Amino acid sequence: MDTTDAPQLIEHVSQSVSFTPNDAKWVPCSARFVAMGIYPKATGALTVYGLSQGKLESLAVLEKPHGIKCGTFGASALEERHLATGDYGGVLSVWDLERPDAPVYAAQAHKSIVNAIDGCGGQNIGSGAPELVTGGRDGCIRVWDVRVPDPVVTLAPKDGDAPRDCWTVCFGNSYSDDERCVVGGYDNGDVKMFDLRTNSLRWETNCQNGVVNAQFDRKDIEMNKLLVTTLESKFRMYDLRTFHPEQGFACMTEKAHKSTIWQGRFLPQNRDLFMTGGGNGGFNLYK
Repeated sequence: MDTTDAPQLIEHVSQSVSFTPNDAKWVPCSARFVAMGIYPKATGALTVYGLSQGKLESLAVLEKPHGIKCGTFGASALEERHLATGDYGGVLSVWDLERPDAPVYAAQAHKSIVNAIDGCGGQNIGSGAPELVTGGRDGCIRVWDVRVPDPVVTLAPKDGDAPRDCWTVCFGNSYSDDERCVVGGYDNGDVKMFDLRTNSLRWETNCQNGVVNAQFDRKDIEMNKLLVTTLESKFRMYDLRTFHPEQGFACMTEKAHKSTIWQGRFLPQNRDLFMTGGGNGGFNLYK
């Protein structure tokens, strides 16, 4: 990208909150978003904000028993817009934001904190059944269909192996009713891709630094690009269309932010653009 002609990023609105925010998600097809986090007394914060005449309005303030670590609308139908969350108690919950007093679905997903969650098959996007995937401190990745109480797939460390924190999970390659992959990133730098159709490990590599975020450029196409961000101010872009039998997928590594790169997100309207968010409080836009 020619930086002399680069877009200018201007802060539109900001809001101070009384909790530590861990995640925020736009409510699909609305001018509202949900902020999730943990209060100082270790209870969960779930606050819905709406944009009104250039300002933020607090539409709902909810407190839950456990701090909330992550959330997604990815497996919900557009008509329902149910929010799935993972909390510090290891519980996966699905909330109807119109009636948020009790979850419409809840399961003990992990032994301790749910570090990451992603959804696929909802919002009238892509193929296949609506599913959720969670990654936990216990080293397990579990895939959930909210129509049944138990996980449909569990990917756990081998017996005798010390479990590594799973810090991030994401769906991809969901271009038909049969195909779907899950990528997990771990605190020791491992990145693992699991094929849910064959129930097997499809590919793995190590990034040398703990993997804090991973995302496909789009979930509902044949896998194309995978963005992986890590500790120590590095991110990697994998070309999933170019595979070497010994070296694996083609990869490009960049340094940014001079600190942990906590987030990497593709622009939904144009997957050639993506943004990273660093521990220094900065945002970088790439093409």
